[in-house]
Amino acid sequence: MRLDKYLKVSRLIKRRTVANEACDNGRISVNGRVVKASYDVKVGDKIEISMGPRTVAVEVLQVAEAVRKDDASAMYKEI
Repeated sequence: MRLDKYLKVSRLIKRRTVANEACDNGRISVNGRVVKASYDVKVGDKIEISMGPRTVAVEVLQVAEAVRKDDASAMYKEI
C-alpha cells in the first residue's frame, strides 16, 4: 500500500492530500530515509512524521485497505 494511503487509512493524518503534501515536503521518513508518497509500506517499517514542533514515530503492525475508525490504531504502535 502507498505511504500516503496508509497514513490516511491508519488515521495518522486526516486526509490523503495532506499526507501527500507532507511526503513532498520531506516531513515523513521511513526507516530513517525521507521517502515519497508512492513508497510501498510493509509490516515492520518505522515511520517518523514531523508536523510543526511535534514528531510522531510509529511502527507498522499491519497493512489493510479499509479499516473501521475504532480499529485504525491497531495498525501501528507508537515508539
